[in-house]
Amino acid sequence: MNFLGLTQQVSKVVLLAGLAWGGTLALAQSPSIVMASTTSTEQSGLFPYLLPEFKKATGIDIKVVAVGTGQAIDMGRRGDADVLFVHDQVAEEKIVAEGFVLKREAVMYNDFVLIGPATDPAGVKGKDILQGLKKLEAANGTFISRGDKSGTHAAELRYWKLAGSEAPTFAGYKACGCGMGPALNMAASSEAYVLADRATWLNFKNRANLAILVEGDTRLFNQYGVLVVNPAKHPKTKVAEAQKFADWVTSAAGQAVISNYKINGQQLFFANAKR
Repeated sequence: MNFLGLTQQVSKVVLLAGLAWGGTLALAQSPSIVMASTTSTEQSGLFPYLLPEFKKATGIDIKVVAVGTGQAIDMGRRGDADVLFVHDQVAEEKIVAEGFVLKREAVMYNDFVLIGPATDPAGVKGKDILQGLKKLEAANGTFISRGDKSGTHAAELRYWKLAGSEAPTFAGYKACGCGMGPALNMAASSEAYVLADRATWLNFKNRANLAILVEGDTRLFNQYGVLVVNPAKHPKTKVAEAQKFADWVTSAAGQAVISNYKINGQQLFFANAKR
């Protein structure tokens, strides 16, 4: 090979190396945020459908940490997340009042349902969640509680309290301290009752003999909100990128993506941002 040919080949190698390095650098500099959210939004399959559309619109990656709503809100308090996507309005309004997040915006809703053995040995089937829980306790049925301070667990405890049981202690009441999917798996394997959000139930594959037994009570309404962590409390928060997500998910474009997410033709979440 002559000197000119060698020079051209070296130039090509340098050019290719430069392009590769530039691509790697661009990838490394791709903006990203951490979102603390619920196991129900993750296990319903919504995020693999929703977040790629957000990235397509903004170029921002989101790393989801899926925990119970109580834990997600605590992550916001500690500054371990940039944005929260949760479903316990009482707890959400509290963290707003504490100043750890900028504000709370409604995003979407679905509902809770009481799941149990299709044979319904406790006779809970109907529309009234409070009557269903009373019958379940009276029959000493087996009930799997999330027991994890999640939004679903908080709702469950509210329903028990309204049904006259401040803290259920009947022998069949079992707290797993786990996410929605594992709680449903436990209920399926032991033919127990469990409160679940409808979206996770619709995406749940291991149903065994389980069926929806109580639904349609207005008290079972399940609202989700988005909250951007306050940089005044945690200066390292990526507030600009987090706010872009909050703005997008409550915009017409984001709301349309949520509404279009379906399993077997059935819509899992209903967009209701007030914009």
